[in-house]
Parts: sequence; structure tokens; C-alpha cells
Amino acid sequence: MQNPFDNEERRAFRDTFRKFVDKEIKPYADEWDEAGEIPWELHQKAGALGLYGFGVDEKYGGLGFDDVFMRAAAAEEMGQCGASGIAATMGCRNISIGPIHDFGSEELKQRVLPDILSGLKSSCLAITEPSGGSDVANMQTTATLEGDHYILKGSKTFITGGMKSDYFVVGARTSGSGLLGVSLFFVEIDFPGFSRTALERKMGWWCSDQATLYFDDCRVPAQNMLGQEGMGFLAIMNNFNYERISIIAQALGMMKLALSESISYAKERKTFGKPLIKHQVIRHKIADMSAKIDACEAYLNQICWQVNESDMPIAEISKAKFFTTKSLEYVASEAMQIFGGAGYLRGNLVERIYREVKVLSIGGGSEEIMKDLAVRQMGY
Repeated sequence: MQNPFDNEERRAFRDTFRKFVDKEIKPYADEWDEAGEIPWELHQKAGALGLYGFGVDEKYGGLGFDDVFMRAAAAEEMGQCGASGIAATMGCRNISIGPIHDFGSEELKQRVLPDILSGLKSSCLAITEPSGGSDVANMQTTATLEGDHYILKGSKTFITGGMKSDYFVVGARTSGSGLLGVSLFFVEIDFPGFSRTALERKMGWWCSDQATLYFDDCRVPAQNMLGQEGMGFLAIMNNFNYERISIIAQALGMMKLALSESISYAKERKTFGKPLIKHQVIRHKIADMSAKIDACEAYLNQICWQVNESDMPIAEISKAKFFTTKSLEYVASEAMQIFGGAGYLRGNLVERIYREVKVLSIGGGSEEIMKDLAVRQMGY
């Protein structure tokens, strides 16, 4: 289905990124997944393509412009590599770059952004806590001003990129309660009182690193506060929206791959004297899968257009996030049914998609949180 919003620049970007995924990622995805990590050079190759530079000033190594259709195209093509853990470990820095670029001091931005954008170093956003999950308003990590430093106490968990990153954008409570008491801090790996441990034995995302971060009287220079005190959550609201758009697009790419693999297999596999594709029950599965993909793609295009027109449709993003990830669960399940026992074997793209779908309906805001947020944004 042709995208009515496509133009020459967007098509060229998608084509370039698709070739990058086909050449640099797809042939090695299984190997990296089993090894539990990706080569660091991949970050640098992606950085050279501008993957991390959207909305960032050129003087820091950014693209100097933003186009949400291009952001979505990159996420969708990454989804079609069949290993969403690769997209997670590469994209974790994207949700931390915005606060650094928008609220960091000029000295900080000049010092760290070029290395982050080029892929030489990594950064990540640390909000989720062991006690809170999506409940940001109940954040327990605290930051207390002592002289010219803030003292951070608490922990974060399920932090993607947490074991490989050099820099961390950390949310901590500086006053009161609720969302307006949260501030953001720029923390570096060698700050006293900071440590981390890996989260292991995950169901999926084997090649992506997730970590628990510990702040045991961690000393952070006062000038490392990003933005105004107590306004940290407001400063990162759009980050969550961009993250959710990327998840929607990634889920779309995974659905397209699952459908393509299913059709190819159904053409080759024969049962009862004819190819699977000729059995009505299989044909109906393919029709249902394709219909959900078309609906999700149309929804994503609408959202990208609205954001590019300077309207952040939070309700629509929230609805599309749970709708698309639930559609992915359906498509992945139907693909497994089409493959049968062959789909249950490691090394099969459908097996990995099926194993990794659930995290997308949890990360970036759980399905339940998205539904509640959508209805609040609708005014009810």
C-alpha cells in the first residue's frame, strides 16, 4: 500500500535505512541474539546515517531538522529485521537525547552530544523504579541539595542500555509529591555512589542490555540538573510520545515481516495434497493479518502527519500504541499457527517475533496505562 504522505526525501531515507538493515543487521541477528550483545560498531554506523540526530542542532552533530515520518520509517525497518532487541539497544539513547539537548548547559551539550549522536558513546533514560513501574507520580528516588551537589538516593530498573551507557538522564524527586516534584539530572558512569547490575534470563531481547541502577548517596553537580526544578516530568512528556510512536512503527514492521514469512511458508508447505495457501482457513488468517496491518499503518500515518503539523495527539498515540501492539500479538500468534511445529524452533523469524511481542505492550507505557491515558485525554 503506497503511503500518501511519502515524498522523495522520505523515500530516500527509508531506502537507505532498509539497505542498512538488510546488509548490516539481518544476516547477523541470530548470532547476536545468541551472543547476548551487538557489536558497538553498529551504533556508529547507525549514527552516521543520522538515526540519532532528529531534532538536534547541527552544531552538535544532529540533523538540524525533525520529521516524524522518517523516525517512524527507521523504527519500522528495524522491526523488519526480526529482532526487536537490536532496535531496543540501538534506540535507547533516543529518549535521553532530547532532555540533554533541550535543557542541558551549552558546555554539557558540546561535551557529550557529538559522541552520543555519532554512536561513540551511549546514553539512556532512567525513570522506571522497582516499586513504581509506570507510576511516575509515585517516584521514590530522591535528590537533596547539599552545597553545590545533589545527593541521589534510590534505584531504577528495567533500564534499556543501562549496562552499556556512559551517561544517564535520571528522574528524582526534589520536592513534594506527584508529578510536579520530579526533576531530571545528568549522571555520568563514574560519579561516586553510582552502580549497576544486569537483568538477565529475559524471555526476549537477548541481545539488548537492561539493568538496575543504584544511587547510594550519588553525588551529582548541581549544574547537572536538566531544566527547572520540579518540572522534570513535563520536560520528558514528549520523549514518551516519540518513544511510543517508534514502538508503534516497530510493531508494524514486525507484523509485516510475520505476514511475509507466513505467506512464503504457506506457498511452500503442502498438506492434504495442496499448498497451505490454498486452504481456506489459512487464506482467512492471511486476510485478517493483512487487514490489521493496513489499519495500523493508516493510524501511524495519521499520527505522524499530526505531529509534523505541530500537534501532539496524545490520545491517538496512546490508543495506537495499545491497538498496534495487541495487533502484533494477534499477527504473531496466527503466524505461529501457520508455521506449526516449524515456528517453534529457534532460528525461525516467527519464533523470535512471537517470543518478543509481549515486551512492546509493556515498555513505553503498559497497555493498561495507555488506555487510561487515552480516556483522560478524551476528557473523561
